[in-house]
This record gives sequence, structure tokens and C-alpha cells, in this order.
Amino acid sequence: NGNILEAGDTVVLIKDLKVKGTSMVAKQGTAVRRISLDHENSTYIEGKVDGQQIVIITDYVKKI
Repeated sequence: NGNILEAGDTVVLIKDLKVKGTSMVAKQGTAVRRISLDHENSTYIEGKVDGQQIVIITDYVKKI
């Protein structure tokens, strides 16, 4: 939504997301704390959801 994301930010998922390779679904409204940025590709961030480290496309998050 136009906000600049930085390492360590907290974001919220704006859509339910299926996590590839698992049966887990990251639910809308889930907070992802202390994100890290992918230096290779600015459209990806990394963070933990339910104790599992996942890569998320920035189109599906909102900075809080």
C-alpha cells in the first residue's frame, strides 16, 4: 500500500495464504513480527508465522 518496509518491521497478512510444502494456511490478520528483507528481490520478505519461517510476497501484507 505504498509504505516502505524495513527489516524488523511488523506486518499483517491481508489475505489467507497457503504455505507451499506444508498443509499450513497463514490466516488473514496474522501478525508477522521482525521481518527480514530479501536483498535479491524486493517483492519478498521473510518472517515467522506460527513458529515457521516463510517467505511472503509483499503484495499480501500491510505495515502496522
